[in-house]
Amino acid sequence: MANHVAGVQSARPGRTDRPADSMTDRLVEFVGLLRDHGIHAGPSETIDAAEAILALGLADRNRLRSGLAATLLRRNGQRAVFDQLFDLYFLTANPLESERPADPDSIDAMRDRLVSALAQDDRAAATELAQQALTELGGYGGAGTGQSSGPVTTASGAGWSSYLAMKALRPEDLIDRIVAGMGAPAGQFDTTVRTIEANRRLAQFRTAVRTEARLRSAQLRGTEYIARRGVESSTDHIDFLGAREQDLAEMRRLVTPLARKLATRLAARRRRSARGQIDMRRTMRRSMATGGVPIDPVLRARKHGRPDLVVLADLSGSVTGFAEFTLQLVQALQDQFSKVRSFGFIDTCDEITAHFTPGEPPTPGTAARIVRTSNVARFGSSNYGEALQGFVDNYLEALGPRTSLLILGDARTNRTDPNLSALQAMSDRAKHAYWLNPEPSRSWSTGDSAAHVYAEHITMHECRNVEQLTEVITRLLPA
Repeated sequence: MANHVAGVQSARPGRTDRPADSMTDRLVEFVGLLRDHGIHAGPSETIDAAEAILALGLADRNRLRSGLAATLLRRNGQRAVFDQLFDLYFLTANPLESERPADPDSIDAMRDRLVSALAQDDRAAATELAQQALTELGGYGGAGTGQSSGPVTTASGAGWSSYLAMKALRPEDLIDRIVAGMGAPAGQFDTTVRTIEANRRLAQFRTAVRTEARLRSAQLRGTEYIARRGVESSTDHIDFLGAREQDLAEMRRLVTPLARKLATRLAARRRRSARGQIDMRRTMRRSMATGGVPIDPVLRARKHGRPDLVVLADLSGSVTGFAEFTLQLVQALQDQFSKVRSFGFIDTCDEITAHFTPGEPPTPGTAARIVRTSNVARFGSSNYGEALQGFVDNYLEALGPRTSLLILGDARTNRTDPNLSALQAMSDRAKHAYWLNPEPSRSWSTGDSAAHVYAEHITMHECRNVEQLTEVITRLLPA
């Protein structure tokens, strides 16, 4: 099978929504969709995945899922996307059995059954309930029961929505009942532990409903259609400005492994450059002994030492997630610098270095805590001109010939003076100055954004997600 995989790599172009002719074709299409979602699996990983299928078989899909994940995934933050695509390509939706329209009594009964299933951790019953909830509560446009007497087609606008099913079922209101059904707690600690476990089981139920909705939608519109439009992005591809709280929580978990990877890259780069650059003047002088042939090059002594880093971050609500993640990443990388100082601003500027403790894991709400306890806001609306002037007036001595300056923000000034002279004074004093902007570059000249003006005085990089931020930080780290 592994040999056959290599032979059908060219079969994917032109294939649209027809089912795969064999498991080999299905695997090749699956790997192609992984690449489209930023999971870079090459021919060798595909062959390993084929060998895993042969070794594990198809009977146990959970075991197959783990085997393919082990062979195809390389980075943290990719498993959620992998699981969604795996469900589409290796699972099938169960046939609909219920033809009854939903009514309040049946919903109440369904909620009671859900409490019982989750309290007893009966996964089979919970999966069956997820399918029933979607059937009775999640159909729209003729896809739900009791709404259409004929076959459902794509043109009819029909589909399945896990949001509609969960909205009608309101499972988040059942946490206390689920905890009570798990037995009498021994104390407050036991109650807390059971509440956490109840939330975990409820999250699994939500995932089961979403998976079933995705599978049924794939039956209506085709697997590739849903795979391209109905699969959530991996954590490192989610835009900072559009990230939800659960996305930001996952990003925080990426800080430590990402910092380790960047530090490893930097160490390798330093090893390669340890010998220094060629000194052309001394090399040519030494070549006089060999008739002008530079047989023995002379290298300049490499200057050792690590630069200082100053970070100036916009902590206003629109870019809080981006600033918080980047500040935590920089703090995790502080061993690469001789000194790291962090400053925050909204409409005034204040030093916030003390809010970050090296070696401690990041905590949620850091930016909000800084805003409450530091002098970073006076009126609460972003004012880049005033913030830059505040830095120049109070902290300009933090910049010097060994300092790299990193500014984080979307450069939206609320139509106030951008204060280019202050930015120029900061750039002139620092050795390097960079601006990381979480907005797409096409938006830098729209509305109240002064990014296109600032970009004339400082090197500005687009950093919309973790992947782009990683690439930029890798280039900017000291060598």
